[in-house]
Amino acid sequence: MSAGRCCIRLTSTRVRRIPWPLMKVEDAVAGVIERCANQQIAILFGRETSGLTNEELDRCHALVNIPSNPEYSSLNLGAAVQVLAYELRMAGGGNAVAAMESTDLASADEVERFHEHLQQTLVELDFLDPEHPKHLMRRLRRLFH
Repeated sequence: MSAGRCCIRLTSTRVRRIPWPLMKVEDAVAGVIERCANQQIAILFGRETSGLTNEELDRCHALVNIPSNPEYSSLNLGAAVQVLAYELRMAGGGNAVAAMESTDLASADEVERFHEHLQQTLVELDFLDPEHPKHLMRRLRRLFH
């Protein structure tokens, strides 16, 4: 991912111990169009076999859910890409996604520096034990994303 501005959405069906904001496809698409039209956007897809890693999830803002059969809730990668690409195209009036109102977002690098600074500060304040961090930083990432 480049150092430019970005708004990140992801897709994964893996169950997580830390709750993630869950969005419907149409809400995620609307958010991409409304808030990030003039920004670089990354849509991450989980691997066929194992989904996204925790480190990849740490850089993401929300989880997109594509409803499917409850007995087999996972779509293959190609199907998930097709669904999101179709929804983005249709939301843009069948043409390229039209720019609406842009918001000046922090770049991915700026967000990472924020999280690094936050962690360093929490360690210096003795609020975070770097030897036994548990899930504190991951939960704080979720809060700020």
